[in-house]
Amino acid sequence: METLVREIPKTRRRTALVVLLGCLAAAAVVLLVVGRGAAPTDASAEAGFARDMSVHHAQAVEMSFIARDGSEDESLRRLAYDIIVTQTAQRGMFSGWLQQWGLEQSTERPAMAWMAGHGHGGTPQTSATMPGMASQEELKRLRAATGKDQEILFLQLMIRHHEGGVQMSQALLKLSDRDEVATMAQHIVNGQAGEIDLMTDMLRQRGAQPLPSILK
Repeated sequence: METLVREIPKTRRRTALVVLLGCLAAAAVVLLVVGRGAAPTDASAEAGFARDMSVHHAQAVEMSFIARDGSEDESLRRLAYDIIVTQTAQRGMFSGWLQQWGLEQSTERPAMAWMAGHGHGGTPQTSATMPGMASQEELKRLRAATGKDQEILFLQLMIRHHEGGVQMSQALLKLSDRDEVATMAQHIVNGQAGEIDLMTDMLRQRGAQPLPSILK
């Protein structure tokens, strides 16, 4: 056997080694793809979460721009800026996922359909009850308010908005174990829970209280 090995030309041995390494690399890629599972479908919780959380984040960014431009308080302006930067970056990731999965950025499927039966208390969610979203009337009031009144309204609306984001993320964690989506959802839960505490303290400093919590 040892003699046979010696008789194999070096070029042929190198070729065989290259082929072997190529096969191993291909196998590794296959295992990686199979291990991650198939891409989420259009009706999946992952796709619904990415789309709906993007819409949810868009309103948070809109409200934060209003507060940042309307307030002279540096701590509140810094908070608003952090929300703008963080949630804009996360929206970019949601969009990237959908593109990677071969899905459209929007769909004719009802908003929040993926969360049906997984809302707070088991209440089905619909597009009319996307948790924590401010109404158009509330946004109008926020734009019209000034000074301390605007700061208080912003903090109240954003606390409730963050509670909705936490609720949506917790629902996703019950419905999906896809690594990148679950990791993002947990990051949102942790980050927004911390900001809720911060904003609640900022309200107290202004002699105000949060709106009734939607997390009960």
